[in-house]
Amino acid sequence: MSWSAGDIPSQSGRTAVVTGGNAGLGLATARALAGAGAELVIAARDQERAAAATAEIRGSAPGCSLEVVPLDLASQESVRAAAERILERRDRIDLLVNNAGLMGIPERRTADGFEMQLGVNHLGHWTLTALLMPALLRADAARIVSVTSVAHLIARPVDPENPHLDGRYGPWRAYGQSKLANFHFGLGLHRRLRAAGSGAASLVAHPGLSNTDLQAASVRETRGGRSQKFWLMLARTTGMSPADGARSLLRAATDPGARSGELYGPLFVNTGPPVRKPVLRRIGLERAIDRLWAVSERETGVRVELGDGALATDPRSASP
Repeated sequence: MSWSAGDIPSQSGRTAVVTGGNAGLGLATARALAGAGAELVIAARDQERAAAATAEIRGSAPGCSLEVVPLDLASQESVRAAAERILERRDRIDLLVNNAGLMGIPERRTADGFEMQLGVNHLGHWTLTALLMPALLRADAARIVSVTSVAHLIARPVDPENPHLDGRYGPWRAYGQSKLANFHFGLGLHRRLRAAGSGAASLVAHPGLSNTDLQAASVRETRGGRSQKFWLMLARTTGMSPADGARSLLRAATDPGARSGELYGPLFVNTGPPVRKPVLRRIGLERAIDRLWAVSERETGVRVELGDGALATDPRSASP
């Protein structure tokens, strides 16, 4: 049976935070959640596009509760400020969709010196999740959704000795590493939540090939890179709409039958309705997850605390 946004159960009384909810998959996700009655927080860098997204969502879901919080995942300081602002007005968060990301760009560094794709796609979300964790744990059955890509299947895990690919950078190598980090983070968080006896759930989703601005942005960043132009052409000719691509994220986030540790993606690899996909357990998976945890803590100075009365480490006082 094909699952669609119409299958989302009522989200009334639930608070949802969506990163990158100002465009593309994030906007489609935010729009659907608002339509289902969620109290919505859009965390986004581009405030002009966020304002346009707000108007669009309110047009489709009149009377919805919606707040925009500035968030630049390329700055740990911005991530801390965004988390603080989100928590100022709410002590419970039911849903966190870590959606925002970059793809296939030239070598650049974040404000903290991280390789840009790893810094934005994973390390920024690592810190945001950690800082919001107390509010997530206060919810009855919170869900954290990490957004990966089929690129994780051909990527190498983060190397603790060279996580930022110094001297080894390639746009797609860095992208694959970051998307595998998203995958490992989702699985690792699931296992740690279960070990802590928490009712919160961590799931992973990949949207397949969707026709959003992601591909166009990578073309702009590379000034017309050949492989980036190929993916843009493919997305425009065969990619799903943002609304269809977002279905995997939404199913992971809201389907009552979805369980922690599961992966959702399109039925036909890169297209089709969202279904539960097998989680391929490569040799060394546990070791790779543990290494990612160690690298993430070391680079950000932030730990994901899950025990009773958990308080996320304040990165301003933590030692990297």
